[in-house]
Amino acid sequence: MEEIKIFFTSDLYTYILSAIIFVIFILYIINCIKLYRMRKDYKTFLNRLGNGTNVEDMLKQYMDKVEEVNCKNQELMVYCNKLDKDMVSCIQKVGIVRYSAFKDMGSDLSFALALLDEENSGVVLNGIYSREMSNIYAKPVTKGTSTYSISEEEKQAIDIAIRSEITHRVRED
Repeated sequence: MEEIKIFFTSDLYTYILSAIIFVIFILYIINCIKLYRMRKDYKTFLNRLGNGTNVEDMLKQYMDKVEEVNCKNQELMVYCNKLDKDMVSCIQKVGIVRYSAFKDMGSDLSFALALLDEENSGVVLNGIYSREMSNIYAKPVTKGTSTYSISEEEKQAIDIAIRSEITHRVRED
């Protein structure tokens, strides 16, 4: 114990302690210089060249724009979903068959036209042409069939319309 007391009161202890304090002081100065340089580089980085806008302001502006785009994207998604729901009942499939209604007529001037929605419901129109007159008849179609009796040409037009939608889907994929 006595030896430790002598060491702490000796000049050697003072020199060692002074050297340690000096090294710590030098390290402190080096760190201050590095910190100064980093702050200077940081300010240079934040300040853009030319127009004086800094990066922080730019990031805030970009974040505001991103939020605005997200809001508009949500609006567009709602609108597209509404369009998808509305499209179910729109005419999406068309089939037409031209035919000669009477043997004595030379051209296929009569027609059967099917206009169907996504669920194969809609209307089939049958236009019968003769030399004296022309008539058009409409029959409702529900899920590919009609409660009214339909001609062979009308059935073909409905089948063509149903197949045209399937062919269209195959092409999209």
